[in-house]
Amino acid sequence: MKISNPAFASVFLLLANGSIPSSPSLGKAEARCRANEAGPVLYIKAVGLKDRKGLLRAELYPANEQDFLADDNVLINQGKVFRRVEIAVPASGEAELCMRIPGAGRYTLSLLHDRNSNLKFNTFWDGIGFSGNPKIGRSKPKAAAATLSTGSGVNRLTVTLNYLRGFSMQPIGK
Repeated sequence: MKISNPAFASVFLLLANGSIPSSPSLGKAEARCRANEAGPVLYIKAVGLKDRKGLLRAELYPANEQDFLADDNVLINQGKVFRRVEIAVPASGEAELCMRIPGAGRYTLSLLHDRNSNLKFNTFWDGIGFSGNPKIGRSKPKAAAATLSTGSGVNRLTVTLNYLRGFSMQPIGK
């Protein structure tokens, strides 16, 4: 088969090989909200920010232990749910992200306060939170504690960020 469009040819080769290369942009196109988004959509409000530096990055995963916080490339190559949105932390006011979701269902969500905008989690510097606001302590929570249920319209979620305090991750005010 002759393919004359180079962009289409690269997509075709990726599909034929069955894998998509890793990239910080994976899941972003599917998650991007449009003007006056009616749903299915999830508005994520970040509370407990340590400061107003860097990025907020929300990632949506399937609601099971195996896929919770799994590699985005693996999830997408297996045809599983993965969505990602990022915004610069606003200088003031509420910090809210908008994420288009696949539909009504059960998911898990992580929210990273990437204070130095390097797109990597640093336990000593960054903040992290999850849907359900589970206690984090010294390890990641179980998927069941970070599961959320969504409807087919507009859904709202508040996530409290946790930062390293002593030997465990905790909200700032605790």
